[in-house]
Amino acid sequence: MGQLVEEFNDYRSKMNDRIMETANTNIKRFFALDTTTYADGALNVKTKEMLGLVASMVLRCDDCIKYHLEKCYDEGVTNEELNEVFMIANLVGGSIVIPHYRRAVEYWDELSL
Repeated sequence: MGQLVEEFNDYRSKMNDRIMETANTNIKRFFALDTTTYADGALNVKTKEMLGLVASMVLRCDDCIKYHLEKCYDEGVTNEELNEVFMIANLVGGSIVIPHYRRAVEYWDELSL
């Protein structure tokens, strides 16, 4: 994995640990809910991560996009599937999503280094 990916994961891990040091019960429950929501259920993990990626792109959250891109990569999402995810995100979100699309492609490339 490339440097972009390593830096993102290191920072995310460091700050999540820091947050959990002082987090109250509600924050801990919210983090747990986020984790359990993406577990296998009626929809498989791969599908849920692709949905999370579309939502993250439409909401224009670069950290969320990176997170879901890596999860999609881990779940074996193909380039063809990813391009369809990107098309849906751009269609729903409009042209304002294009800068996030660029950064998403850059990050996806870094995942395979």
